[in-house]
Amino acid sequence: MYEGVVQDLIDELGHLPGIGPKSAQRIAFHLLAADPADIARLQDVLGKVREGVQFCEICGNVSEQQQCRICRDPRRDTALICVVEEPKDVLAVERTREFKGRYHVLGGALDPLSGIGPDQLRIRELLARLGAEQVTEVIIATDPNTEGEATATYLVRMLRDFPGLAVTRLASGLPMGGDLEFADELTLGRALSGRRAL
Repeated sequence: MYEGVVQDLIDELGHLPGIGPKSAQRIAFHLLAADPADIARLQDVLGKVREGVQFCEICGNVSEQQQCRICRDPRRDTALICVVEEPKDVLAVERTREFKGRYHVLGGALDPLSGIGPDQLRIRELLARLGAEQVTEVIIATDPNTEGEATATYLVRMLRDFPGLAVTRLASGLPMGGDLEFADELTLGRALSGRRAL
C-alpha cells in the first residue's frame, strides 16, 4: 500500500476492465514520471470524452453528433441491421470490410445474475426500428458465450413474428490457422453443426 493519492490512483486504475493490481501500479508510476504536458493532454482528452461523446440516437453507437457516421452514411444498406452488444463490437465487424448495412448496439447482454434483463438493453429501440424502417435481415452478432447465446435466443423469439424478416446468427467455429486438436469441444461442436456445402 502506498500513501494517499498514489494509492487512490492505483485503486481507480484497477477498476478499469482488463487492468489488474500490477498493471494499475505500473500505469500509476508511469503517470507519475510522465512529462506534465503529457498529463495535461490526457486530462484534456478525458474531459472531452466525458462532455463530447454521446450515443447515436438511431443505433446506440458512440458518436460526437446525434447520429453516428455509419447511420449518416447514405451508402449503407438500410435493409440490413447487425445487432451487437457493445460499441467496440461495431469496430470489430467494420474491420472485416464485409458488412455494408447498419448496426444496432444493445448496450450489453442478458445476464440475470447481474440484474441485466431485457429492459436494461436497447431491445425496445430495435423493435421500433424494425417497425419504422424497411429492414429485411437482422444479423445477430452477440458474443459466443452464455450471456450472448441467451441474448441471441431471446432476440430470435422476439423477431420471428416480423413478416418478411430474415433473422440470422453469425457463424462460429474454428479460427483460421487453428489446429483441430487444440479446439475445445464446444467450438468444434459449433463448427460441425454450422458446416456448409462447398
